[in-house]
Amino acid sequence: MRQAPLTLKRWSRDEYERLVDLGVFRGEAVELVGGHLVVGEPQGSYHASALGRAGDALRAALGAGWVVRVQMPTALDDESEPEPDLAVVPGVWADYETGHPATPALVVEVSETSLAFDRGEKVGLYARGGVRDYWIINLVDRVLEVYRDPAPDADAPYGWIYRRAERLVAPATVWLLANPDVRISVGELLP
Repeated sequence: MRQAPLTLKRWSRDEYERLVDLGVFRGEAVELVGGHLVVGEPQGSYHASALGRAGDALRAALGAGWVVRVQMPTALDDESEPEPDLAVVPGVWADYETGHPATPALVVEVSETSLAFDRGEKVGLYARGGVRDYWIINLVDRVLEVYRDPAPDADAPYGWIYRRAERLVAPATVWLLANPDVRISVGELLP
């Protein structure tokens, strides 16, 4: 007997947000990635510490006029509402009372066990969503991976890639494309 292929249900961001509002995912780390519900992995102390350190460094460097969101939704497109570890958006908290930001100035993922996913699926997802600046704090190799210049690529996940990628280690500095005057030491971002 031949087994029929599995059919996966694709969710829209509107459907996902209705489920969130109904409390369906209460207490679960779930995000919408390319129409699929993805369950987040538990956070170890090393990941949590690195996340806190990077958030503090970004807040200190950017100051007023920027919000550093920690593991909060981003309304990326009609089928994606990821919750990146960090997202930097312009403005103040009140600007996002009625809706999640759509295009952050910077998205940062802190990666240990999720490194392959963050380099593959998430790269294509954020590039397609128009995020110009995507950083991976790579805890495995202790480097900062900086991805910039999103462009279409039919062979890439979600049909998009970043044309520029570099790996930085301390004592290098990095800056946001949206605010190039502010320099951040890579050593402040890495544990």
